[in-house]
Amino acid sequence: QVQLVESGGGLVQAGGSLRLSCTTSGRAIGGYPMAWFRQTPGKEREFVSAISWRISSTNYADSVKGRFTISRDNAENTVYLQMNSLKPEDTAVYYCASSRAYSDPESQASRYINWGQGTQVTVSS
Repeated sequence: QVQLVESGGGLVQAGGSLRLSCTTSGRAIGGYPMAWFRQTPGKEREFVSAISWRISSTNYADSVKGRFTISRDNAENTVYLQMNSLKPEDTAVYYCASSRAYSDPESQASRYINWGQGTQVTVSS
C-alpha cells in the first residue's frame, strides 16, 4: 500500500521560510511525477508545484513562482517544497500527491492518485 506522509509545516512570520517534506512508503517514487497542492477552508484544492519523474521538468503556480522550489530525492523516496518569502495568503494545509508512472507533471488535482494527509502551514502578518 502506497502512503505519502508530509512534514515540516508550522507557524512562521511573513517573510520567513519553511521546507516541507513528503516521504513515500510502499513504492519507490522514481518514475512518478510528484506534486504539492494546498487548501484553505471552503475552497478547492489549489495547485502549487509539480516535478516530473525526469526531475528536469518543474511546474509552478503563478502565485508561488520565484518563492517556492520543488525538488526530489529518489534515493530517499522524498519530495521537498522549499518555501521562501512566505506571505499570509500562503496559509493553508499543504498536500503531497503522486500521479501515474511516467506521466506529465500536471496541475489538475484529478490527475493525481495518491495523496498524503496534509501538513498545516500558517503565516502570520
